[in-house]
Amino acid sequence: MDPTFLTILCLTVLAASFAATRTVLPVLAARQILDHPNERSSHAQPTPRGAGIAVISVLIVAWWVVSNISEPIANSPPMSSILAGAAGLAFLSWIDDTRGLKPSTRLSAQFATVSLVIVVAPESFGVLQGWVSPGLGLIVAGFLWVWFLNLYNFMDGIDAITAAETICIGVGVAIVAAIANLISPLGAFGLTAAAAAAGFLWWNRPPARIFLGDVGSVPLGFLVGWLLFALAAEGLWAAALILPLYYVADATVTLIDRLTRLEAVFAAHREHAYQRAVQHGRSHGAVTMAIVGINIVLIALAAAAARWPEWGWAALLAACAVVGLLLLRFIVGPRRAR
Repeated sequence: MDPTFLTILCLTVLAASFAATRTVLPVLAARQILDHPNERSSHAQPTPRGAGIAVISVLIVAWWVVSNISEPIANSPPMSSILAGAAGLAFLSWIDDTRGLKPSTRLSAQFATVSLVIVVAPESFGVLQGWVSPGLGLIVAGFLWVWFLNLYNFMDGIDAITAAETICIGVGVAIVAAIANLISPLGAFGLTAAAAAAGFLWWNRPPARIFLGDVGSVPLGFLVGWLLFALAAEGLWAAALILPLYYVADATVTLIDRLTRLEAVFAAHREHAYQRAVQHGRSHGAVTMAIVGINIVLIALAAAAARWPEWGWAALLAACAVVGLLLLRFIVGPRRAR
């Protein structure tokens, strides 16, 4: 894609996301669609939620533009199925935001959406080829995708965190794609996702004036998850694992911990490492900036894995080490003077 056009597109997406979020903010507030403080949240005042309506709408249009301009792969895999899946999940999540849905209903719909997209566009999900049979590989990919879109929702618990994570992953994908000289438009998808998140970030920075809501975090996790699967399908599996590693590690460790204690997985809680850091006295901004700092290291390691594929495992192990140190720091908290 022409760099000048891509730059203009990203600036347009950023401005559109900013303006659309500003437009929906008073509407959500007037309709009392608010996120009230509960066992999961880290905010103290009721805050409008549902900015995902704006962000996801802008991003779907942006990805449609990218897919239709980028030849010859515009229809491989069919981007229409991926964007339709994101729109469907946004609609379902909006109902959940405003009326509430049973966890079983949400999960069933998510599995149905993911399964349909994988059946229609299986090209992006052959990441386990050579390890298991093709059919089993697609099933495993489906479970991993559903887990990823849910963890994206679970991790959206403090100001700016998911916007910052999306910006870092999107920029990271673009850097990795450029280093690997990919002909696919994955870099453009990543940059436009980052631009949409950046437009929203202005309104979500501490103290947040509006939240994404499930209508934003769930389909955003769905789209970012596909982007990472597609990156892995290009042979860049190490980079695809490294870029989202903080979110994946925090959510997965917390899930395993809760399962071992026989606690309800979908019950509201504040046990993620980043939430514990806030409970230890760190501000939302400080915690988010610490995660951004780790993500910069992860982007560098992902870029190294793309440049020197033979060192992919070493880069992944290094990434696990730095993420583990941050998780430990968040959980243990700062040292107190004696």
